[in-house]
Amino acid sequence: MAMLARREPTSPGALLMSKNPHVLVVDDEREICEVLREYLVSEGYLVSVAHDGEDMRRVMTQSRVELVLLDVVLPGKDGMSLARSLRAEYPNIGIIMLTGRGDTMDRIIGLELGADDYLVKPFHLRELLARIKSISRRIEPADPPSTGDARLHFAGWHLDLAARELVSPDGDSIRLTGGEFALLAAFAANAHRVLSRDRLLDLVSGREAGPFDRTIDVQVGRLRRKLGDDPRNPAIIKTVRGGGYMFTPAAEASADLAGALTGIAPAAN
Repeated sequence: MAMLARREPTSPGALLMSKNPHVLVVDDEREICEVLREYLVSEGYLVSVAHDGEDMRRVMTQSRVELVLLDVVLPGKDGMSLARSLRAEYPNIGIIMLTGRGDTMDRIIGLELGADDYLVKPFHLRELLARIKSISRRIEPADPPSTGDARLHFAGWHLDLAARELVSPDGDSIRLTGGEFALLAAFAANAHRVLSRDRLLDLVSGREAGPFDRTIDVQVGRLRRKLGDDPRNPAIIKTVRGGGYMFTPAAEASADLAGALTGIAPAAN
């Protein structure tokens, strides 16, 4: 893991005033936990540490946690199992998987289970910070724009941009992770445009895709399942061979869609 210059920790008073999320580091390697804790505290974050699933549960019951850095290999329940249970119990929590293995299938499984992102060890601390900031904006954007009654209606579905809620044609509320909501909002802001995977990742996460990055493909698959969009013949999010994806339904907005989407998922230039 790349080490950066040591900084003086932020004062306790500054931490209390910080709008940064409470980050929980779950890793059985204590040295890694201390490095991450020291660095993130110096950046103004409140940080807790756990070394296994039981420790994680204890912290979660004692305080509000907005984002979890979760190692894949842990004693007892592994990180994949914990990611699944976290997503089921805390649908809006941010989850970044940390793995020492670069296996593509591990990454895909982690994303399928509800993780927002992943990092392969060793990683640069500044890259981790960038990923945390990106996911934090999805969890609870700082100074969010007034969306009023901004709702997007498409193919019988309703996306409430203020409540960050998706409602099915039957009136059922569908849970979306922060990443899924940001991706659906990005599609809505760019309806009828072909968006490449790189462009979608930039709109949603503010970063470039790596050569084997399947984040967008996995999240599109999850969105399709929640929208009841047949992956073999999708009607809402179509695959454009060699191009990426296109959001196809005619959409109506109950308020200014462009203004409501500001800070959530900007329109492509």
